[in-house]
Amino acid sequence: MSALLPPPRTDAAPLLDLERLTRTEDGERLHALLWRPGPGWRMVSSAVLGGGLAERAWVLNAQVAHGYRRTDPARHLADLARAAGARGPGVGLMTAADVSAFGRARDGGAEAVVTAGISVRGWAAVPAEGAAGAAPPGTINIVAALPVALSDAALVNAVMTATEAKVQALLDAGLDCSGTPTDAVCVAARTTGDGVGEHAFAGPRSEWGARLARAVHRAVGAALPAAR
Repeated sequence: MSALLPPPRTDAAPLLDLERLTRTEDGERLHALLWRPGPGWRMVSSAVLGGGLAERAWVLNAQVAHGYRRTDPARHLADLARAAGARGPGVGLMTAADVSAFGRARDGGAEAVVTAGISVRGWAAVPAEGAAGAAPPGTINIVAALPVALSDAALVNAVMTATEAKVQALLDAGLDCSGTPTDAVCVAARTTGDGVGEHAFAGPRSEWGARLARAVHRAVGAALPAAR
C-alpha cells in the first residue's frame, strides 16, 4: 500500500538537473547529457550500460557518430562517464541523434527528458526475423524521474507506462510507427527511506504513473525533429 504523502511541489527545482557535455570523436562534434543525482536513487533501464534494476548514481545519454561501429559500447560509455567525473555505478545510453536537441517536460513532480531521431522507425510486430547480437545505438532515449519510492513491480510498470506514452506521442505527431528498433528507457525513483513507503503501482491511471505518462508524452513530442 502506498504511504500517505504530501502533494508534490510544482515550483521545486528540476529533478533532472542536466550537465551538457561536448567532445570531438570520429571527426564529429558530439554532445552528451549527464545527470548526477547522487545516492538515494533506484533505476530500471534497458540501457547497454547499467541496465536492469539497481541503485545508480548517474545517467549519461551520449551522442555517437553516425555509422557507429564499436563493439564495446558499455566500455565506451563507462569511459565517457569517467572522463566527465561521474563516479559509482550508473546508466549509459547511446544515440546517433543530436542530444543537444532534447525535449523536456514536468508534470506534478514527474519529469522526463527525451532525445529522438526517427529516420529508422517502424512497428514492433513485423514478420521479419530479429537479428542476433548487439543492436546499434538507441534512437529514442527516455530518461524519467519520480520523487517517490516505487516497488520493483511498479518500476517495471513505469517502463510500460513510459513506452505507451511514447507511442501515443508518435501517433499524435502523425508518425506511422511504434518507435525505432533500438529505443532505450531509464526510469529513476527514490530509494525507500525511514518512514517513506513504496508506491505499488505506476500504470497510466495510478497517481504517479499518470504524471509520468503526461511528462513522457510531452517530452517525446518536444524532442521529435518535426516539433523543432
